Amino acid sequence: MEKSSGIESSRTERDYVGEVRIPRDKLYGVNSARGQDNLSVSTQTVGHYAEFIKAFAHVKWAAALANRDRGVIDAKVCDAIAQACKDLIDGKFEDSLIVDLMEGSGGTSTNMNFNEVIANRAQQILGCPAGSYEVVHPNDHVNRSQSTNDAYPSAQKIATYDMLEPLIDALGELAATFDRKSQEFAEVLHLGRTCLQDAQPMRLGHVFGGYAALAHRLKAEMTTVRAKLLTLPLGGTAIGTGFGAPEGYRAAVYGYLRALTGADYVAPDDSFDAMQNMDTFSRVSAELRTCATALAKIARDLTVLSSGPVGGLGELRLPEAQAGSSIMPGKVNPVLPMAMIQLSFAVVGNDVAVAQAVQYGELEINHFEPVVASRVFDSIHLLTHGIRRFNEKCVAGITADRARNESHLLESMAVATALVPQLGYAKVSKLARQSVTEERSLVDILGESGILTKQETLAAIQKASLPVF
Repeated sequence: MEKSSGIESSRTERDYVGEVRIPRDKLYGVNSARGQDNLSVSTQTVGHYAEFIKAFAHVKWAAALANRDRGVIDAKVCDAIAQACKDLIDGKFEDSLIVDLMEGSGGTSTNMNFNEVIANRAQQILGCPAGSYEVVHPNDHVNRSQSTNDAYPSAQKIATYDMLEPLIDALGELAATFDRKSQEFAEVLHLGRTCLQDAQPMRLGHVFGGYAALAHRLKAEMTTVRAKLLTLPLGGTAIGTGFGAPEGYRAAVYGYLRALTGADYVAPDDSFDAMQNMDTFSRVSAELRTCATALAKIARDLTVLSSGPVGGLGELRLPEAQAGSSIMPGKVNPVLPMAMIQLSFAVVGNDVAVAQAVQYGELEINHFEPVVASRVFDSIHLLTHGIRRFNEKCVAGITADRARNESHLLESMAVATALVPQLGYAKVSKLARQSVTEERSLVDILGESGILTKQETLAAIQKASLPVF
């Protein structure tokens, strides 16, 4: 078998490298093929998320430009690498990104998959056969001044930073919808409950105002943690010393990366810390978990408040998305809130995996980055798409049964609390016991006894349902 550069023969003349088959129409190389063969364990490859492809391409592109400036690769090679990276960003050659996203090589197979695809595409651009590497080599040119240990986590951070933007937007949209519902329900009297027992009068608008405040806060916290991803380990090469990169490379590569992405990526204060530790991803994952569980609580509230409608509370009406039973005609389930709750279980599980991976880093690097990438990407995807559907198909269409809300309040002992400032605790307590004994509403007893008219009682309830601050 013909060999080229001591590595592998021309892609146009062979199907095999050693015992590894490489299709002639694909741009990956032997390292990618072996990584796929040894380490395929999940259903997703490194080409599954467009943001991850884009992030890796930007890292390689910026590195090529910096290497050209420092005189370690020539302009012709740099230009070809840049065009190959642009092709990946434009969505081309995804079928050559074959390594499993959860590969167990500490990211080396992933990094080499990108190196080989970019090198082979650059070879084609320069009129040379893919696989020969006679002009552009995956290691000597595409991976120049880098190692997997700084390139992979840098791309991982860049991809996560990009993926969080639509999630933050989705949280803002949800918050705006809750704001509108708070105004829509501002005058609806509502029975506040604690421990699932009747508590005090309030307005339904207050319930949704609380949901809106939470969504706004989740957006703010997600924005804050996203900013922590701007510090990258790029330039540290294998362990943080920068060995293998020419003088001036690090400053140059960050300058180009900022220009290419439009984001203010910076070098770390301590390169060894940046290489050793992945605590930033613990924080990101924890915020994703907090977001998921907080919204699951809201979703649970909506299932309770809309329950029934006859045998439950029935105070809210959720949009009827689809039939709820294959055997019970007319039954409609709260499928969107249920999906939001179920989604939260998965995000919590992902966060546990991230926490485990972060703590198992060893000495100078953490080689469990692929599972962190996989789990964080999955959580962001679940939340972004789940929140948008929850907002658009459920929250935006919620209506209130005003009469039922007010009836539940007026028939409850929560009325007694509203009357204490006017009638005193002892008198109201006596009337409340009478209401329980006679199984009649306190409002009726007050009216019949001449203590307060229904209008006076309602006025007291209205006042008690408003905040005092």
